[in-house]
Amino acid sequence: MGENGSMEAEMHELHSLDSESPEALYAFLAEREWGDGLPVVAPTEARVEAMLGGNAGLGPDEVLAVLPPRGGAATRRAVAVNAVMAGCPPQVFPVVATAVRALGEQRLNLRGVNATTHPVAPLVIVHGDAVADLGFNAEVGAFGPGNRANATVGRAVRLVLLHVAGARPGPGDAATQGQPSKYAYCTAENQAASPWEPYHHSVGVDAPSAVTVHCGENPHNFHDMESDDIGRILDKAASAMATFGVNNACISGGEWFVGLCPEHAATADRAGWGRDDVASYLFAHARRPAREFRRQFDLLAWAPWMNDAADDELLPMTEEVGNIRVFVTGGAGKHSCVIPSWGMTRSVTLPLEP
Repeated sequence: MGENGSMEAEMHELHSLDSESPEALYAFLAEREWGDGLPVVAPTEARVEAMLGGNAGLGPDEVLAVLPPRGGAATRRAVAVNAVMAGCPPQVFPVVATAVRALGEQRLNLRGVNATTHPVAPLVIVHGDAVADLGFNAEVGAFGPGNRANATVGRAVRLVLLHVAGARPGPGDAATQGQPSKYAYCTAENQAASPWEPYHHSVGVDAPSAVTVHCGENPHNFHDMESDDIGRILDKAASAMATFGVNNACISGGEWFVGLCPEHAATADRAGWGRDDVASYLFAHARRPAREFRRQFDLLAWAPWMNDAADDELLPMTEEVGNIRVFVTGGAGKHSCVIPSWGMTRSVTLPLEP
């Protein structure tokens, strides 16, 4: 949309359309280079008010975050407009609002996320009671299509980035090729099948429900269909991590999210391993010799101790074990994933709020 000063007027124009014809709305958006290229739900006044309606007492003009590169003010109403367009049911609006708050956190570095040529996209992970209460899919196909809550929340966050942050391909989003997760990227923690405490509790968020935003690549699958040896399973994860094709190879402060399927998590638990043990094993085994890093990169944003390493020393794919963050998601079938970050960004976990 236009400059930040006219953004609210444009939002008003959008949700004041008289016509609810899908074709007319699609043409209206295309003429202005709005939207994500897919058909949307008309954000009529009634629908936007219904999206806001479950938040009695909260002002629609409250600014949830100021989002770069435009510096757009993500008001509650503006976010609701985009949530309607994405097809969100009103009950999931608090998840969208909390994710937008997370995008505004300085440590997430949204300006860099949008400005980089890397194909980074914010992944939204829903934790706690909200997963079942709001209908999120944390089981089979948790990263994929077929679930309204997952799909529409992920899409709503992207529409906010397009319309409020100004992160359109080219002038506001410099990703060379982009990636499919720039349409919608939302999953949920499968706490019912996890042997460990909820992820958000492990990072100090003591709330019934929470939302994590991690800015990274698409999931990189790894699988082991046979082994009852957690070390052998995680060796495959380590091999997927130890690649020079990710930013984490040259930016040592980057995080890795590891989405273990329930069966792999159960194998770890039977061996007496917690999520910290999984992270420690991957930190120790996802490594390459320092000389190979130096051969591949002229400029390395490494920790000082890594820069001082001898050529033969095996260096990890991130500078400290705390950068490897483990959660459980998915259903039956022994496939898990690793999700590298862009590098110069930190994940944010916030309690779910209206």
